[in-house]
Amino acid sequence: MVYPLFVFVEKQVRIKMTVSVVIPVYNGALSIERLVANVKSSLQDKLQEIILVNDCSSDNSEQICLSIAQTNPEVSFVSLRKNFGEHNAIMCGLSFATGDYVAIIDDDFQNPPQEILKLLDVAESGYDVVFSRYSEKKHAWWRNLGSSINNLVASFVLKKPKSLYLSSFKLIKNDVVKEILKYRGPFPYIDGLILRVTRNIGTCLVEHSSREHGRSNYTFSKLLSLYLKMFLNFSVLPLRVFTVFGFFVFLLGVVLCTWFILERLLFPTSVPLGWASLIVAVITFSGVQVMFLGLIGEYLGKIHLDLNGTPQWVIKSKALSAKSRLAGIF
Repeated sequence: MVYPLFVFVEKQVRIKMTVSVVIPVYNGALSIERLVANVKSSLQDKLQEIILVNDCSSDNSEQICLSIAQTNPEVSFVSLRKNFGEHNAIMCGLSFATGDYVAIIDDDFQNPPQEILKLLDVAESGYDVVFSRYSEKKHAWWRNLGSSINNLVASFVLKKPKSLYLSSFKLIKNDVVKEILKYRGPFPYIDGLILRVTRNIGTCLVEHSSREHGRSNYTFSKLLSLYLKMFLNFSVLPLRVFTVFGFFVFLLGVVLCTWFILERLLFPTSVPLGWASLIVAVITFSGVQVMFLGLIGEYLGKIHLDLNGTPQWVIKSKALSAKSRLAGIF
């Protein structure tokens, strides 16, 4: 008897992945409406929701964002009671995201929304997070310099791969978002939290456009505060650096002490060191001690604020999308 031969061909089915887009808004009244429209047209059926988080803007961004949410069923709007900072606003937005992936994009249109599709293509290769990188950044020179220094320091403090550029425009898998949200402290640094959760990170070359309206909301003091979050909140390396430095200063003191004793024994008629050198030594090492005490104070101050229950963000009002309500987010 001859049995018929059945050949089963396994068809590869590619599941459509949905994307939530989190946009922290601060004085973005001139660009946010067009940005939302552009996100919708760029992602189309891949779009899960857009989450606008108003970080207590001083312009009429709140009214415009609320109007957008009321007329677009896929848009959620959250307004914070005070200015908590970009990363705190992003953490708030992430807590409302329900898509398979979450894209974080600024409100200034320097990252064209259609570039999210490029990040998604890379992410579907199996990455937990995809960071954007640029052939040319259209920021002021001092911001580009600050970003370069920040990335260099992050390589040592956060054990970041040197080839990875920490950009604000990124795509994160929902599983990783849930792990990031376990951080409840008042000083979040998104990139530090990502590197604490996963090392399965990809990069994607995207376009970076010039700012269309106004000036950057990041002043020098805000950038310094952001970099200190990374430097102090996610590593004890600064304390270790000062510990090693203190050890070498101690060795230097032992060597100099030995040298002075030998010099006095071998050359008793030599002229002793003057008061100027003594004052320089006292001022130098006193300055180092004060810096070290200040560093310890920064750590203790952040612990104090954390233990006091300083909120990461506080919501004043919100208007959630239908998808968010169906997902049980209130």
